[in-house]
Amino acid sequence: MPNTQTKSPKKRKNARSKNRLPVGPNGGVQLLLIHSVEHLGKQGEVVEVRPGYAHNYLLPQGLATIASEHHRRMIEKHRARLTEIQKERLAGYRALADQLGEQSITIEANANDEGHLYGSVGAVEIVAGLKRNSITITADQVRLQGPLKELGLYTVKIHLAQEVEADLKVWVVPSVSDDLAKEQQAGQS
Repeated sequence: MPNTQTKSPKKRKNARSKNRLPVGPNGGVQLLLIHSVEHLGKQGEVVEVRPGYAHNYLLPQGLATIASEHHRRMIEKHRARLTEIQKERLAGYRALADQLGEQSITIEANANDEGHLYGSVGAVEIVAGLKRNSITITADQVRLQGPLKELGLYTVKIHLAQEVEADLKVWVVPSVSDDLAKEQQAGQS
């Protein structure tokens, strides 16, 4: 017959207790930003965010770390170097913004006789057009009011950093194959 005595429960150490992040005054998690994060804060600031945002985005991406006294001292110690790096980065973004302001790209699209596109031109096509001119940006940096659905000239905002935006001229023209097909049809008539 098995022993039916109940054993006293062992005290378990909570494995998560050492992984706990410091809690802020509003109940969120306090983190020290390693890099500037748009709509959150600048590099070196202590911010309070929700635990899921901290665990799922900021910490895995290396954008923030635990707001300990050691990390704060390290940031203060390297603050001059960090501001120098930030200034270099902003200077690079401003140079790219000046370069983008001088650029205009042409995107060919299928259109009908009235100038309405069969599809639309979006951020992906604009990024591809810039890549042909040896300029690399991401699609989320392109700020469109909506997809471009007609032929013509558009001014598109390119958001490079918190304080840096550029205006890019985008020409949407009918594709060459459409023009050739129309000429061939006119020639056959």
